[in-house]
Amino acid sequence: MLFINACVRPESRTKKLADAVLEKAEGSVEELKLWEQDFPKVDSEFLKKRDSLIYAGKFDDPFLKLARQFADAEEILIAAPFWDLSFPASLKQYIELINVVGVTFVYTEEGIPKGLCKAKKLTFVTTAGGDFFPEEFGYGYIKSMAQNFYGINDVELVKVTGLDIIGNDAEKMISDKISEIRQS
Repeated sequence: MLFINACVRPESRTKKLADAVLEKAEGSVEELKLWEQDFPKVDSEFLKKRDSLIYAGKFDDPFLKLARQFADAEEILIAAPFWDLSFPASLKQYIELINVVGVTFVYTEEGIPKGLCKAKKLTFVTTAGGDFFPEEFGYGYIKSMAQNFYGINDVELVKVTGLDIIGNDAEKMISDKISEIRQS
C-alpha cells in the first residue's frame, strides 16, 4: 500500500483515522510524507523537462519517480485534512507531479484518458472542524482523478466532520469512527 500523508500536524485527527485504516492493510506500507518532499516549482522549465522525458519515452528517469511509485502501488491511501474547501497544497503539488502521460494514464485515440495504475482501490481519509463539507471539492477532485485518469474505480471516503463545533466531543467522534473502521 502507498500511504500518501498530507497530515502536517503532530496530533492530526485525520492521521489517527488513517492509522486505523493502515492497521487493516495487508502487506507492506510505503509512507510518503508530503511535507518532507521538495516539490519542484511547476513552471515552464518544469513542463519542458517533463514533456521532453515523455516525448523521449524516458519513463525511468528519476524526475518521474513519484508517478511510477503511484502507478505501481497495489492500493493507495491518502490522508489529508479538509482545508479551505479542499486539502493541503502539498497534495495538489503531488498530483501535478504524478499526472504523467505514459506512466499514470494515456489518452485514447478519441482523446479520453485511460488509467495505467495498478491499484484497484484508493481510500481518501479526511476530517473537518465544521460540518460544511461539500464533497465535490477536495474528495470529489481526488475521486474524479482516480476514476477518470488513473483507472482506479473503487474510491472510498472515510471522514469525520463537525469536530470543532462547540458541544461536540471530538475525541469521542474520532474514537467512534476508529471503532467503525476496525469493525468493517
